[in-house]
Amino acid sequence: MKKRSLWISAVAATAVAVALAGCGGTYYFTGRNLPPSGLLNRVMIAIQNPGPLTKGELEIVDAYYDIRYGVTGQPKFFSVAGYGGALPVSIQNMPEEQLGAVYGAGDGSFSLVNYGKESVSGTVSGLNGLSSSIFITRNGQWVFAASQQENVLTIVNEDSGQSIALSLPGIYRVSVNPGGSVVMAFVLNSNYAYYPRELTTAQSQAYSGGPETWPKAAVDCEPQNAPQWCLFQAQSPDHVDATGNYYGTPLTFDRPVKAVFSTDGAIAYVMNCGPECGGSQSAVTLLPTAPMIFTPGLASGRLPTEATMDTACPTTGNPTGCTIPMPGGASNALVTSETMYVAGQELMPDGFWGGHMTVVDLSNDTAGSPISISDGSPGEPSRMLMADDNTLWIGMIQCTNGERYNHNLPYGCLTMYNTQTHAVLLEPYAGDATGITAVTNLHKIYAVEGGQVYIYSTQNGQALDNQYVTTTGIAWDVAYMDSSTDSDNTVY
Repeated sequence: MKKRSLWISAVAATAVAVALAGCGGTYYFTGRNLPPSGLLNRVMIAIQNPGPLTKGELEIVDAYYDIRYGVTGQPKFFSVAGYGGALPVSIQNMPEEQLGAVYGAGDGSFSLVNYGKESVSGTVSGLNGLSSSIFITRNGQWVFAASQQENVLTIVNEDSGQSIALSLPGIYRVSVNPGGSVVMAFVLNSNYAYYPRELTTAQSQAYSGGPETWPKAAVDCEPQNAPQWCLFQAQSPDHVDATGNYYGTPLTFDRPVKAVFSTDGAIAYVMNCGPECGGSQSAVTLLPTAPMIFTPGLASGRLPTEATMDTACPTTGNPTGCTIPMPGGASNALVTSETMYVAGQELMPDGFWGGHMTVVDLSNDTAGSPISISDGSPGEPSRMLMADDNTLWIGMIQCTNGERYNHNLPYGCLTMYNTQTHAVLLEPYAGDATGITAVTNLHKIYAVEGGQVYIYSTQNGQALDNQYVTTTGIAWDVAYMDSSTDSDNTVY
């Protein structure tokens, strides 16, 4: 009876879509074209090894009815045409641009998915080997990748096809702001942060004489005979001379691992991983982004920055930037308006790591007390996403190695936090949480745990029926293709 009613409802929905198309349009919302599948609420699932002859697949399911097949039972499943990547591990979701970018860790492929056509529109060339972290800007022009094996920051200009490799031994992560104008690079087991800048013609000529002609903070400029890009180490603004060069001690962090950005784009919040990554103190450091804007003529500061760091921390006016201690750990964060949610792991007295989240009031740069959430692997990036009903969802990996599991306390790798009531709910353990997407306005999320797809209500955290969306192969990430905003994107 349940299946029959589901089929009848689905047929009715299709009839409505067809009727709308018959009235002179094929738009289903916000001016977007009805896709070939005819589905109005689609979740894309990145699946590894779905069959003996296939290394990777991008399957599409109907997220309204939570089924993988058509309303009449045909087709039996929907998928992204033309995808051939191996071991897809991440989906950068950009529904406003009707685009998704899928990275395959098995072959280093970075595939661009056209949401309107439900097919691969191209792959990024010019990457240097495998990437441990990779992002494309929302306008599709720039790709930035941490090529860890090759020890370079790779920059690809999709418009011109140019690829630049800037040497940075130990690089393993990159962070790109939503506006696609600031990039930061981070080195494994380091206390420094870096950023690239595209050079003007005058700068290219001035720096063409080799390293001795580069600014003090430059660690590499390429190509060296006529540099077009330089990679700079973040420096202390109180050590700048009249020409914009630096002397003295550079600005230091405590095992920085990534950056997230303020909603107006003016501030970069650098996550200092601290003890999770072998350092001393977890913290968040605030840096102004204007001196780091990579395109010529748009930044307000000289290379590599000017003494404007005090604008990052208005409550202290600290000329070397503002650093806010995070006793609960700081390996990932999510920013919404005047609030930042910082997730990390805290070393407990018994030697196990305990997952915590700290709420930071960005109007006065103050942090609240750490809140206990899912435990996870120290220093590893969690998954964070805002969803309906004022809920924040946080996914961890290796939560069975933490404080809760080892003390027979309720544990799981996925946490639901209500930002209004401050209630915390740990979903029962189902394996590592590697992907989350919010099916907005339908009061649910899709999550990948232990290589399988699960569905949860944002109203009460209850698990919903997932029997018709489970996968063959190992699911790894998910993305809601029909969200109204790019903010429906897992923070990696």
